[in-house]
Amino acid sequence: MRKVTLIMDRDYTVGPIDPRLYGSFIEHLGRAVYGGLYEPDHPLADEEGFRKDVLELVRRLGVTLVRYPGGNFVSGFRWEDSVGPVEQRPKRLDLAWFTTETNRVGLHEFAHWARKAGSSVMYAVNLGTRGPDAARNAVEYANHTGGSYWSDLRRRNGHDAPYGVRLWCLGNEMDGPWQMGHKTAEEYGRLANETAKLMKWTDPAVKTILCGSSSLNMPTFGAWETTALDIAWENVDYVSMHQYHGNSDDYLENFLAKGVETEAFIRSVAAALDYVQGKRHSKKRVDISFDEWNVWYHSHGAPFEKWSEAPHILEDVYNFADALVVGTMMNAILRHADRVKIACLAQLVNVIAPIMTENGGRAWKQTIFYPFFFASNYGRGVSLQVVSETSKYDTKWYSDVPDVDLSAVLDEATGRLTVFAVNRDLKEAIDLQLALPGFGPLTGAKWTALEHSDPYAVNTAEREAVRPVEKQPVSPDNGAVAARLSPMSWNMLVFEKKG
Repeated sequence: MRKVTLIMDRDYTVGPIDPRLYGSFIEHLGRAVYGGLYEPDHPLADEEGFRKDVLELVRRLGVTLVRYPGGNFVSGFRWEDSVGPVEQRPKRLDLAWFTTETNRVGLHEFAHWARKAGSSVMYAVNLGTRGPDAARNAVEYANHTGGSYWSDLRRRNGHDAPYGVRLWCLGNEMDGPWQMGHKTAEEYGRLANETAKLMKWTDPAVKTILCGSSSLNMPTFGAWETTALDIAWENVDYVSMHQYHGNSDDYLENFLAKGVETEAFIRSVAAALDYVQGKRHSKKRVDISFDEWNVWYHSHGAPFEKWSEAPHILEDVYNFADALVVGTMMNAILRHADRVKIACLAQLVNVIAPIMTENGGRAWKQTIFYPFFFASNYGRGVSLQVVSETSKYDTKWYSDVPDVDLSAVLDEATGRLTVFAVNRDLKEAIDLQLALPGFGPLTGAKWTALEHSDPYAVNTAEREAVRPVEKQPVSPDNGAVAARLSPMSWNMLVFEKKG
């Protein structure tokens, strides 16, 4: 039997875990909003038209913030279309997804939904077809108390108090040729700087997020980050990164290894940010907003009717293997909690999402729901440095891939220690041996696993094939623990402080 040894100490930490790591993303795309969050004719709709079954699942996930309203959509969006009397809001052709946007749900409605969901709003402004003036007006509308044109318009539209939106994305994926208003790094850096400057003059409390390159594999990656950030350094607080993993060739060993690419991506972006800081001899540090991350490949190229309203598009049906990859991506984020301060699982409902719905019918949890759910509920506190000795394997794309992927979190207030472990091996169980010096007396309180013999098993409204199982807790013996991880499994081991 192969084994992996994990050594941790409570004094060797990566850093505190920002609660905003457990964010998500809602774009005006497909059925994410209409039929997902909002369906006024649904039997479970509340007084504002929001589906209560979806709200309950979002609350269970523990989503702390939601990036909104895009995404590619935002690069052609007029935020003014989404406020005021609903019956007077215009329908617009959305050139990002070639659908028709009704604007029935806008800033007011989404802010109300977020409050019900226990989340905050991270709002994106259009730097594709618009610029600084529209962005600073949006800040004034959302955040200014009153006595100005836009803040008084908000009050006339029914919300007297400011919404207090603190996080603002400066556009979306502006290095992508598919983007409306695609720009060079120099063009974007100057536009983002001027926009952020006006936004902060309007409300000094806001924090801004510069668009990083839209992908690790973009030819612009690296140079884009350093060029745009150097120009906008004084007025931005975070730089975004986006990553989706696919399995186009069904080569499972390679697919399950993709978390190592997430790790490399985070390190590369952090290095670019540190380079600009050093170049400028600045005491200021800019951190990472990993505001789109997930598995996405099942629905590429799915047909739909052009210019339709809320069509069924990008509705990936996730399998068990996808959940394992999501678990390794979450682990990579936790291992870099010192630099990644915001993260958004993309997206939240129906569109490449952990939650699926039927129009007029049921809502259910996809396989990827669970790794995020348990991390969000048990991964609060301080990320610990993990030192492990494990066997490794090579694939056609990656080398030295650990058979067991690990992260660990300490809740300093309660002394609770949580270990997340993914066994990537398709056939063999692996013994996880944990050495826990310095934690004091612990008791094994919980061992939860996702296991399935079929990597392609999926959940449906009728049947939840992939669901967590509770295993016999393992208690420390003289500060050491052993747990046998099933082949191809995600695991969470929780240890509580004795006494």
